Amino acid sequence: MSYTFVEGGVCAPKGFTAGGVHAGIRKNPEKKDLALIFADRECAAAAVYTKNKVKGAPLKVTAAHLENGRARAVLCNSGNANTCNADGIYIAEEMCKSAAEILNIDENDIIIASTGVIGQPLPIEPVKASMGALKESLSLKGSPDAASAIMTTDTKLKEAAISFELQGKACFIGGIAKGSGMIHPNMATMLCFVTTDVAISPELLKEACRETADDTFNMISVDGDTSTNDMFTIMASGEAGNTLIEERGEDYDMFKEALFELCRNLSKELAADGEGATKLLECTVKGAPDKATAGKIAKSVVCSNLLKAAMFGKDANWGRILCAIGYTDGDFDVSKAGVSIASSAGRITVCRDGAGVPFSEKEALKILSENEILIEADLCQGEGEATAWGCDLTYDYVGINGDYRT
Repeated sequence: MSYTFVEGGVCAPKGFTAGGVHAGIRKNPEKKDLALIFADRECAAAAVYTKNKVKGAPLKVTAAHLENGRARAVLCNSGNANTCNADGIYIAEEMCKSAAEILNIDENDIIIASTGVIGQPLPIEPVKASMGALKESLSLKGSPDAASAIMTTDTKLKEAAISFELQGKACFIGGIAKGSGMIHPNMATMLCFVTTDVAISPELLKEACRETADDTFNMISVDGDTSTNDMFTIMASGEAGNTLIEERGEDYDMFKEALFELCRNLSKELAADGEGATKLLECTVKGAPDKATAGKIAKSVVCSNLLKAAMFGKDANWGRILCAIGYTDGDFDVSKAGVSIASSAGRITVCRDGAGVPFSEKEALKILSENEILIEADLCQGEGEATAWGCDLTYDYVGINGDYRT
């Protein structure tokens, strides 16, 4: 399948505008804190949510709104998670009502999300007062403003868009995401909002959403903490003009492949921008008995604090990789495993048949001095393969989270 990454973010697909403003939820007047993505018609819509037992009020409201598989807008604030608040549901619903009135749509057609500090009341007044300006901010070039408005401790704006051909029609998928700390999705604080102009049924869109999340966002980890507000949503306008995708087959597979590529790109951006991070870690496991086992092992490796610290220190301590593989739940033989470490500076094998092999520490240091590190593990006992993404563990991570609330 041929696809191309393009500009435009969530506004690249036909039928969508976006924008963002400073509403006053955050103290810094230079920081946008209220985002809106708006569709010019009713869309098929789907979402997956955190499996944390503590769920933010916006997730509960959104789940109710998406029971019919339809939506027209995404409204998201940063600076406050609206979680563990006695009036959380009321606030989330009031935010939807306020946006619905100014957009002239049904309040039940709004996906609502929040991100920020947990357990702090979210005032509704600044949100309502900013709705006029938020609507005025909507434009075909508004994706960066929306992406900026959902950021918390992120240091980089995260947006992407991809174009591909389906049934002879030019199709687009675009997305924005946020997440830097508390990233260990299980569907960080991780939010991702995707738009597409592909015509697809709500039922299949939901399946594509869930399956893609499992292979992308659920395969990243910054710190092992699963947020209360994780959410991944998709709206499909159908304006590309393709025949409606209503069953699995070639068209569905092509759509899902493009969606996967977009979400993999955003997943890597999320992992690379982990709080205090200096390196993106990518672990690919192959030769596992099955895909599920490969996925568990890859996630174990990128979650290992000892390995993350070693990567920060540019220390090729491969024993920590084998250790993380070894404590992963699954039926496999570590004595057959081989491990290599690579980057744009080269590649070295550090372990073969479960035992260390001689390698140049000087060459290893050169490889680990790059900002993207690939860890490859081959179990040599099956066809299972999976990739996970993470980052190194630095002094700055503790500094950021030591006084996050105060």
